[in-house]
Amino acid sequence: MSVEGQSVIVTGGAKGIGRWIARTFVEAGARVTIADIEDDRLESTREELSEFGGDVLAVHADVRDEGQVKALMERVNRERGSIDVLVNNAAIVPNLNWGNQHWPRFRDMERGFFDRVIDTALGGTFLCTKHAVPFMEARRSGHIVNLYGGGGRIGSGSYVVAKEAVRYFTKVVAQEEQEYDVCVVVISPGAAIATEDAPEEARQRMPGPEFAGNRFVLAAQVGMDQTGLCLKLADDGTTLVPEFD
Repeated sequence: MSVEGQSVIVTGGAKGIGRWIARTFVEAGARVTIADIEDDRLESTREELSEFGGDVLAVHADVRDEGQVKALMERVNRERGSIDVLVNNAAIVPNLNWGNQHWPRFRDMERGFFDRVIDTALGGTFLCTKHAVPFMEARRSGHIVNLYGGGGRIGSGSYVVAKEAVRYFTKVVAQEEQEYDVCVVVISPGAAIATEDAPEEARQRMPGPEFAGNRFVLAAQVGMDQTGLCLKLADDGTTLVPEFD
């Protein structure tokens, strides 16, 4: 199985790990749509990915806004002819390894901040999945790849809650979509990542997005026997195996 020629959507694709994920799909020959709320970065990333020979579409979309998400999926299906792969990457990530920029504990956290983190990582995954699966069901084919991992320390509470919920969301959606041959999995980048926005000190001591390799491309090719699973890269670096049941 190959992703060559497939229509792939990467949310939060203008920067960070999403930008890297989009690049790996472009290099694998997929037709990639990157969705984000940062218009300047959307365009610069689109231009960058196009230099790799990619067929790249950049769409402004806030994954917390159902109207924008619905419009995104309809546009991609209309212009690309299908939605073969959805990568739910968009999230607000705690900078636990970047000096003293820690998030507050729950006791000190404003409700609005908690809601924004949850609505982006979990709510965005829900909305994008909701509006992508009808197109996948119609073709009885598709892969949804959700992102897991990160945090785990004091100052990352709402992010961890969201990502643990995404893991269980994946299991339930996988059950719902199994009869339509839509494969739904969840996978982490494999380590805490220092993105291009991280301070130089953090980028010197932490792995960058390239550490993830092509695991997301591999996740978009797994069989239905792995649907619902949380996957990780095997020791051979070329296959995926279950991380959790």
